[in-house]
Amino acid sequence: MDSALIYLVIAIAVLLVGVVGFVALRRGGSAVAPGKPRPGIDFAPGVGDDDSVPRDTLRRSVDVIEVGGPLAEPIPETVGLDEVAEAETVSAEDLEGLLELEVPEPAAGRLQRLRARLARSQNALGRGLLALLSGESIDEDTWDQVEETLLSADLGVAPTQELIARLRTRVKVEGTSDPVKVRQMLREELLVLVDPTMDRTVRAERVDGRPGVVLVVGVNGTGKTTTTGKLARLAVAQNQTVVLGAADTFRAAASQQLQTWGDRVGAAVVRGPEGGDPAAVAFDAVATGMAADVDTVIIDTAGRLHTKTGLMDELGKVKRVIEKQSPIDEVLLVLDATTGQNGLVQARVFAEVVAVTGIVLTKLDGTARGGIVVAVQRELGVPVKLVGLGEGPDDLAPFDARAFVDALIEE
Repeated sequence: MDSALIYLVIAIAVLLVGVVGFVALRRGGSAVAPGKPRPGIDFAPGVGDDDSVPRDTLRRSVDVIEVGGPLAEPIPETVGLDEVAEAETVSAEDLEGLLELEVPEPAAGRLQRLRARLARSQNALGRGLLALLSGESIDEDTWDQVEETLLSADLGVAPTQELIARLRTRVKVEGTSDPVKVRQMLREELLVLVDPTMDRTVRAERVDGRPGVVLVVGVNGTGKTTTTGKLARLAVAQNQTVVLGAADTFRAAASQQLQTWGDRVGAAVVRGPEGGDPAAVAFDAVATGMAADVDTVIIDTAGRLHTKTGLMDELGKVKRVIEKQSPIDEVLLVLDATTGQNGLVQARVFAEVVAVTGIVLTKLDGTARGGIVVAVQRELGVPVKLVGLGEGPDDLAPFDARAFVDALIEE
């Protein structure tokens, strides 16, 4: 009887399983296990969701940092080739051929080497003006076309009016349409606007027994991290020792990208935790540079929209925290030259927050119009000091006003 009872129970169980399965199929197909709850207030983000800390999240204030005292964030790791070479687990044989340092191209002559490339992309302005001013007669329609050409080159309204006024006077006095004389006249007047008298020295050398400190700022997507890396190569090419500060803690790849740039030329890189306090990283980078007696400390910062007040305030704090232990010698604003007049609005806000001392124009060899050089200098009253003319690691060049104007009107 016991065996029969057991068989009966098993049969009933099998029957119940079959009935449940049949009902499930009737209701819409095979039965599935209930899914995991979607992310919400009480759940961590799942796969495919944004797991990063929002940039507007309140963090501990950076104003509590004291010179020589504890930092607001854990001490970022300092990664450099010297530390790697001294590690007990790494032999000289292991390093041979693995950490070969690149030798950057010397700074002198970079813009001249790239002049042909610049001329190919920029001389539409010069050609257009020469064609107009070399005509048999120059009337009001001609001057209207000259004005249109200058404005379309992002020269700006005020500089355009000044240039036209001076050109009108010279054409009237000299009364010439000789292309050679017109070219020389145009060169001289454009050179006045670009202003070769401005001091374009990048202050990145030791001063008063401490490293020169350079802060690199700008909006998203202008190429700040790449520019920082190229700037390090420029410094190394001038026989300077460099520490890089990876203070862009919001973009996951930024510190790794900067580390790669540093490793190539033997520059140490100070990094912090992802999502950490950028001011703490900047503070440690300067402290490391001072302790190591290097020549230059270059701080890369996160891109931020000029319209975001909170983020601009954060950038101001980064600057103040650095100044607790060292003056900042250079604040370089990186602008994408292809944005034209839109970049001037960005420049204005950054200049108010961190006292910009120089401009780096990237992508000047692309679709940019040469007049932006004049416009941004007029807007901020500070010089364009460096220009990016390509994707190569040494395609960052000190700006030379005369070479630039010559490229604009080159045949």
